Amino acid sequence: MFPETPAAAAALSVGTRFCSPALLNHSVRSYLWGVMYGTAHGIAFDDELYYVSALLHDIGLTEPFDSHRLPFEAAGGHLAWVFGVAAGWPAARAARAEEIIVLHMRGDVSPAADPESHLLQVATSWEVVERRPEEFPPDARAEMLARYPRLGFDAEFVACFEDQARRKPGSAAAASVSNDVAGLMAVNPLQVHISA
Repeated sequence: MFPETPAAAAALSVGTRFCSPALLNHSVRSYLWGVMYGTAHGIAFDDELYYVSALLHDIGLTEPFDSHRLPFEAAGGHLAWVFGVAAGWPAARAARAEEIIVLHMRGDVSPAADPESHLLQVATSWEVVERRPEEFPPDARAEMLARYPRLGFDAEFVACFEDQARRKPGSAAAASVSNDVAGLMAVNPLQVHISA
């Protein structure tokens, strides 16, 4: 189900050590939603690279790796580069993990141009603000939430984004707060499923 490589195992260890259980489950779900979507659409992607990027994509929201100057995705991307090089990846591969994490908070990337970034964008936007609900059927949602429950992810995530917005008013997180990420999350089918 998950890539069985030293880098993948290390990414899970880092996520487990530094992310809350809710944020870690979100990261794992983001990987799995992306794989589900990619498989359904015949999108070829680098599984290890996508897994590491998904596991580390929100690490910049955690207290140990938060930057008071950089948007969380930039801080997390820098950490992913360091992680990749330390895992023995060539610098260019480590830079790809950094790029994927940064791009997940930017405008849409096509699967042809960058499949891993596209998958992370699709997965995280579904997880957070209900984009493309038709891609994720109710039975898959129920199974995913049973295996990797939200554990209060919505409230924790909104609080993190509101904190980012206060300190980094020009960031993508601040734009999300201005665009009512809290309201969108409140009606997300994944949250509604839990509340029902």
